[in-house]
This record gives sequence, C-alpha cells and structure tokens, in this order.
Amino acid sequence: MNTCKNSTSIRLVFILISVLLAWSYAVAGTSSVYKVAVRNRLEPLPPGAVTIGGHLGHKIAQCITNRIMLQEINPMLDLFLTRTNDTGDFKGEFLGKWLTAAALSCRYQENPALQGSVDRALEQLINAASTGGYITTYQPGAEFKTWDVWIQKYVLLGLIAEYDQTGKRAVLDAAKRSADYVLGRNGPGKLSIEEYGLPFHEGGCNFSILEPVVLLYERTGDQRYLDFARYIVEAWSKPGKYAPNGIRLMENAEAGTPLVESELAHAYVLMSCFEGLCELYRATGEQRYLAACLKCAQIILRDELMITGSVSNEELWCNGAMEQTEMLEQPVETCATATWMKLCYQLLRLTGDSKWADRLEVSLYNNLLGAMMPQGEWWAYNSPLTGERVPSRQQGVHLSCCVSSGPRGLLITPEWAVMRSAAGEPVVNLYAPGTASLKLPNGKNLNILQETGYPVTALVTLTLQPEEPSSFALKLRIPEWSKQMVIKVNGEPIKCQPGSYASIERNWKANDKVTLELDLRGRITRAPSGAPEQAVMRGPIVLAFDNRLTQAEDTTVWLLSQPLVYNDLVKTKNYKGSVMARHNFPPPGEPGYVELQPVASKTGDVWMAFEVPFFERPSHVSGHRPKNLVMCDYASAGNGWSETNLFRVWAPQPMFMGNLYATNTWKILAGSKRPAVPEYIEQGLGKH
Repeated sequence: MNTCKNSTSIRLVFILISVLLAWSYAVAGTSSVYKVAVRNRLEPLPPGAVTIGGHLGHKIAQCITNRIMLQEINPMLDLFLTRTNDTGDFKGEFLGKWLTAAALSCRYQENPALQGSVDRALEQLINAASTGGYITTYQPGAEFKTWDVWIQKYVLLGLIAEYDQTGKRAVLDAAKRSADYVLGRNGPGKLSIEEYGLPFHEGGCNFSILEPVVLLYERTGDQRYLDFARYIVEAWSKPGKYAPNGIRLMENAEAGTPLVESELAHAYVLMSCFEGLCELYRATGEQRYLAACLKCAQIILRDELMITGSVSNEELWCNGAMEQTEMLEQPVETCATATWMKLCYQLLRLTGDSKWADRLEVSLYNNLLGAMMPQGEWWAYNSPLTGERVPSRQQGVHLSCCVSSGPRGLLITPEWAVMRSAAGEPVVNLYAPGTASLKLPNGKNLNILQETGYPVTALVTLTLQPEEPSSFALKLRIPEWSKQMVIKVNGEPIKCQPGSYASIERNWKANDKVTLELDLRGRITRAPSGAPEQAVMRGPIVLAFDNRLTQAEDTTVWLLSQPLVYNDLVKTKNYKGSVMARHNFPPPGEPGYVELQPVASKTGDVWMAFEVPFFERPSHVSGHRPKNLVMCDYASAGNGWSETNLFRVWAPQPMFMGNLYATNTWKILAGSKRPAVPEYIEQGLGKH
C-alpha cells in the first residue's frame, strides 16, 4: 500500500472539505424533523465529512462504481409499473435496497450521475402509485399478501433514505401516502399486520415494517405512526395466526432464550425487527426496548456469531458459535451479515459503547468484504468458513436479496468511521487512511488526517488541524483485542484501556499528532464448542488457508501457541539430540499468541499473507520440527471465485493436510448449477 501517495491525495481533499463543510451541515440540518425522545450518544458526521482511502476506500469505490451504478434499474421499476407480482415473490425489495445504498453513496461522496439515475427512478416509482398512494408490485385486491408488506418496508426505507439525503419533500410525501395506505387497512379493528405474511416467518417479515414506520414518525411528528409502531410491538406478545403464543421477541430476549428456540427462526428477519425496536426506543425513550435489543445482541454474541463476524445457516439461527467448525450447508447469508452490522450500528449510536464498533470492524473486514467479488460487481449469497466462494444465484430481475443487501452494509462504514459525541467532540472508530471534518462545540472547524497502513501495519498517525487552538476531548477506540497498545500525543505516552475509548482532553493546536501502535500479534483462538480446532486472527483479521498459497500434502501438523515448550531428550544412539514440542493450547476463552512473518510476494489478488509456524510430529517422541504454512486474510481467501480456488479457516488439531480443503462445496451452497455473474455486469465492467 502506498501510504505516502494516499496521504498526498487525502491532503488535497481537505481544501474541498473546508469549503463544503458549512453547506454539509446545512443539508444535514434541513432534511428532517427528527422528533425523538433519546439523543444518540454518538452521531454520524454530515454528508461528505468523512473520506476513506487505502484498501478499504478502494473497496467502497468499487462497490459504488461497479455495483450500484451498474445496476439495471428498469427491470426493478417494471415490477411496480406493471404490478405483475402474481407469484407472490419478494423481488420488489430490490429497488428499495438499491435506493438506500444509492443514498448512502451520495451522502459519502457527491455523485451527480448516480443521483440523476435515482431521481429518474423515483419519479417513475412515485407516479406508479395507486389512487390511494400505495406503491406496490401487487395487483388491487392482492395487497398485503405473502411478501407485500416486506416489500413495502424496503420501499419506505428507500424513500426515507433519499429524503434524508436530498431533503426533497415530495419524496417524504410519497412515503407518507404509501404508509398511510398500510395503516388504513391494518391494525386494531382491521387486518392483523402479520395475518397475510408467510407461515415460515411466523409473520415476522410483516412485523419488520416497524423500522420505517418509526422513521416516519421521527420525520413528521405524526402520532399515527408512533401508535402503529406500538401496535406492532404489542402484537409480538399476542397470539397470532402463525404463532399461538405470539413470537415473543422481547420476552425471549429478556429471558436469554437461545435463538435456535425462538419462534422466529429466520436470522435476518428477527434482527430486522430489533433494528426497528432500537428506533422505537430512540423515538420514545422506553428503556425496556433498548434493554431487549442489548440482550438480543448479547445472545447473538454468545450463541450465534461466528469468528468471521456473522450468523446463520440456511438463513436460520443455527447455534453458529458452536457449529462453525462443522461443514454447514449454506452458512452466513450476506443479508444476515449486513443486518447484524446495521444492528451493531444502531447500538453504537444509542449506547456509545466501543464494543459495537469492534464488532462492526470484524464483520466488515471478514464476512462482508469476503462476500464481495474482487471488483465489487457482485456478492455471494453465502460465505462458508471452508470450501469455495460462489457468486449469488439470481432470484429475478438479474438480482438477489444478498447482492442488494451487501452494499447497504458496506456503505454504512463512513457513517461510523468517525463520529461525534453528544457533546460534539470527535470519536474515531475506524483506523484507515482518510480524513474527517466536523464543527467543534465552540463552533470552530476541525480537520483530522489519518495516515496508516492498518490493519496491514500497526502504526496509525492522526494529525489534528483545528481552525484555532481549541479545548476538547478526542476519543479513540481501543479494540478489546489490542492488549499491548501504545498511544502518544506529540511523543508523550497516554494511558488507555482495551475495550473502551481513550479520551484525550487537552487544548489542541494545529499539527498536533496522535500516534497509536496497535497490537497485531497473531492470536490463536480455540473453537467455542471445545472441539479440537483452532483459528488464527491478527487484529480484526481472520486468517485462512488458500490453496494458491498452501498446498495439500501428506503430513500432519499442529498449531501451538508461543512460547513453545520443548523437552530436551538425552543424546543416545536412538535419539540424537531431537526435541519434542509439548501441547501448548491457550486456556479456554483466552488467546494464545504466535509469531507471524509477512510474506513479501503474494499469489493472486491477496491483500495480506503471513507465514504461520506449525509443527510436524512424525514421531510421538522425536523429530518434531517447525513447518511454516502461509495463511492470508479471510476476505482474500478463495477470491478466485472458482471451483479450483479452495480455502479453510479452522484448523483441527492435529491437522492432516491431505484433507486440508473441501471440494465441490458449490453443490450444497448453490444447488444443481453453479451460479455466474449476469452478463450485463460483465459488459458494464468491460466499458469502464
């Protein structure tokens, strides 16, 4: 990574940001009413205030250019223009997801071409509404059946996101008319909101409209939306058409019930409901709502979250923390990854607890980027921990739910990378080359320049440029895993505590520098299930074997944590000074450490790779010898996206390398035919 080149470009951005800063704040302040009872502990910065460079910035740019801007819009629109959804499917959700991702893209970086495409699509979508203002893919008389309310959720989320981005009242009015149609026919004394949902989801898909309904209340102050939101949450606890005792989302969370025992088995849908409950807490201040959201998230951490930062098998809760070392059929739906990240983002804003930023970082660098194809043009439906990467199948209009969801997870990154506290002070969550600009509590502007190769390298340098000397607290996220951490301000050490924010309060002047050196030692993690399997992490990065870097061979190896313990054997005729390496597993729940050596020359499109010391044991007594194996970052592992490019995360102890890679896993991931990227995407990439 050419950090010097990146920092030069980044410095030039400062000039533009300074000019646009006042305008950005004005736009952010005029787009919504925001009638809330609870003020966020952490807030995103205004549009255009954050830039991200380096590897991560490149990936974000690829996603915007090669996925969002290449998307065919007319096939998605035609579903609403013709209302031909007579099969009762869900592909109407794709347009709302695209609108949301496009709004986040334009919020991150001004993009007139993309905004023009969005404006044209919105005009057609709004004009396609029924006489009552309802925007749907269903024919009159078929509304609210099967997936209609689920699609409506994404229509509303897309319209609200575009209103927040542009401030155009006509877009908000269209969202209100469509939502009012739903409220006019559903609720107390009318249709039960979940009644025509899918039995498989216990009505949960329809209940998840909670989030946009609360967002409408916050932007309009219309009590009807808040009343309807409360009705939805109350309905969770009442007998329903599909759940005789209700789906009991809050009660189960409060009791710590494992999610595999939940009435709502679909991971993505349940987390969507809790996203809405977070929003309802923000609107009302009712502590029970936030407490239930936090308890649900803790259950996910306890029982379901896999090492790469996501959940689910075959889209369902699966006791994933325990089962992740097994050959799961269809693990880690990308929709579930994006939704888990969005839930963590909600909790980060509401609580100001750095652990939710820790979780966002792991999910971002592993499952999310691993699910995105190398040019950002397409996404995986599932992300296994062993086997191969497979492009998502198409579910209609040349798209899938996961291809639509992945960008929404990635494009919230600028929102949480650098934030401001409730007091208006800067909070740095993500370490990457880039800039951030904000207005301090004293009304003066502050620019922050980050120069770093992290997470490839450990050093991060932040240069602060206040408009004039100003007193404030700069908060820096100290990841929980960074046990050996050094922070200095202008060369002077500062104390910090892993798993929290370091708050550095002083009178800051131009060109003050803060340096962080993060703990990037290799960490050995034992399988939560107690199975004799181990994995290696470095900072937020999960390492994996890739058959382009490490070949299968007929030998058995062990992964031992440092410092290694040897038994010196007596030099005899039989044992000529050989040594024996003892088992040295880290204690349960605690990492062991292992020395990693960066590999200078990499094979294929691999971001980072390291030699990891393993040991061969040809005899139980003697001849034990080190054997270095190359591992790379999980997102790069298998990124040839072919049947011949295989990878693996968890290493059994001992590991027979002849069985290192599982083959033909596309057959359980995708069915009878291996999916391919749509032709229009390939053609679009060729035109760039």
